[in-house]
Amino acid sequence: MDDLSADETAPSGVVIRLLTEEDAEAYAELRRDSLRQAPLAFASSPGDDFASNPAALREQFRQAPESAIFGAFHEQLVGSIGIYRDRHLKASHKAHIWGMYVVPSSRRSGVGSRLLDAALRHAESLSGVSWVHLSVSSAAPEAQKLYESVGFRPWGTEPDALRYAGQTVSELHMAIRLAWLAT
Repeated sequence: MDDLSADETAPSGVVIRLLTEEDAEAYAELRRDSLRQAPLAFASSPGDDFASNPAALREQFRQAPESAIFGAFHEQLVGSIGIYRDRHLKASHKAHIWGMYVVPSSRRSGVGSRLLDAALRHAESLSGVSWVHLSVSSAAPEAQKLYESVGFRPWGTEPDALRYAGQTVSELHMAIRLAWLAT
């Protein structure tokens, strides 16, 4: 397995790497933009999101490797994905992906796939983790297609999961067993 702490350069010149405390301001800005641009794709809102707060992010970055956020850089931060191991002892065999976002100008260029790959490889590096879970909003069908393309499978749907500005969406819960990943 590759060293996930090293930079990875995508063919398009995009660098995928683990975010650090020095990236807190840039990530918080990207996160706030993602919540404004796609309010029905995320449970958080700009006013209640810990990941929009640079101080909270710096603390989050100190929790590596149990929790990690990867960023995609192309001159600036253009995408991100978070992953964390379940903190409960009985559920510590599971990791959870959260907050995946790629700016519209960088979509359909492989950035999302590279970010997802980095997160899954990180999960594989955590001793005892055998499952990765995520939830995807019905407002994000392209994200669902990406997750399915690497082997995530649905295990349940939460109706009326999110409400915003008079709209409601469901969330599809998905999981992948790491042993299924092709190497």
